[in-house]
Amino acid sequence: MKCRGAVLRGVGMDWEIEEITLDPPREGEVLVKMAVAGICHSDDHFTTGDMIPPPELLAVYESMGIPVPDCFPLLGGHEGAGIVEAVGPGVRSVQPGDHVGLSFIAACGACRWCVSGMTYLCDNGAMMMSKEMVTDGTVRRHLGDEDVMAFAQLGTFSEYAVLSEHSVIKLDPSVPLEAASLVSCGVTTGWGSGTVGVGTQPGDTVVIVGTGGVGINAVQGARAAGANQVIAVDPVEFKRDTAKFFGATDTCPSMEAAIPLVQELTRGVMADRVVLTPSVVRPEMVAPALLLTRKGGTCLMTGVPKIEFSMVPMVLVDILQNCKTFKGLLYGGMNPRASMPMLLDMYRNGHLKLDELVTRRYRLDQINDAITDMREGRNIRGVIEFD
Repeated sequence: MKCRGAVLRGVGMDWEIEEITLDPPREGEVLVKMAVAGICHSDDHFTTGDMIPPPELLAVYESMGIPVPDCFPLLGGHEGAGIVEAVGPGVRSVQPGDHVGLSFIAACGACRWCVSGMTYLCDNGAMMMSKEMVTDGTVRRHLGDEDVMAFAQLGTFSEYAVLSEHSVIKLDPSVPLEAASLVSCGVTTGWGSGTVGVGTQPGDTVVIVGTGGVGINAVQGARAAGANQVIAVDPVEFKRDTAKFFGATDTCPSMEAAIPLVQELTRGVMADRVVLTPSVVRPEMVAPALLLTRKGGTCLMTGVPKIEFSMVPMVLVDILQNCKTFKGLLYGGMNPRASMPMLLDMYRNGHLKLDELVTRRYRLDQINDAITDMREGRNIRGVIEFD
């Protein structure tokens, strides 16, 4: 079948609306008619080149056995929800007409990591930036004679998507699909980061650095986990004001400004937990983030670092003598099959703000406007509506 999708052909280029050819779903695959797609900064990392290995790192990748992704042409989008249109042979968890949210890691449920409760480390994640399907290693998406990569095996910036059954999660049809699209990535990642990911306990002081679509939900999560003080750090005044609405007790425009504030609020102890969720994690952010972290505290990196950043200034004696933990985590440490229904139940019961996250809505043709608004800090979350 043919449908329209937003395609990126290279670093520094605009998204173009192209006619995509999709092959029918095969064994273990489903065809989903997209209803809503979220605009997440991770898609823009391909435009800026943040997720593209530079030439000087290619030899390092090869020596480590890491495949170098052939990213372009790229069908963007890894956050969304829709309705199952058709299923291939062997599909058991969904059927045509089901409402589904999408997971950007097609967790198999059978590998060592999945059976240990760490679905965010599923071996299928190695194919997040592959043109081939995780199901059988062949391609379903084409642009003329070219094969197309769908980011995270999803490609939600498209009217239809052919996906592995492991990428879709059946949801209660009474849940609005817009709300379902939000919990497929940004909300879940942020919530998990501010709760189980960083280990927030009742009474904690938590600092969230970056309050976009992920960070704002880390704010919600930290407050729900019982944090006494949540300090939101963001250079954009609109985002700082929004963070207060979502539960932040205090705000600062920078980590440097936050250090004396946190010292005052904690009587010199500093923050129990620090979560880094800026649009891009830069090397110079690590040292002040660890200065904000108390003895025995945890600093969590959720935001994506530019891929060539390998040398990071850290005061190692501070980490050793003060027993601090610095860690990275995907998906906020959440299991999408459990967390999506849980978060949507919280939303329906009034314990989680989702509708209020959406700042602007766009049509597919407005994809470049949506990306610009995100870059310039005008949105907490923008979404593409297909119907």
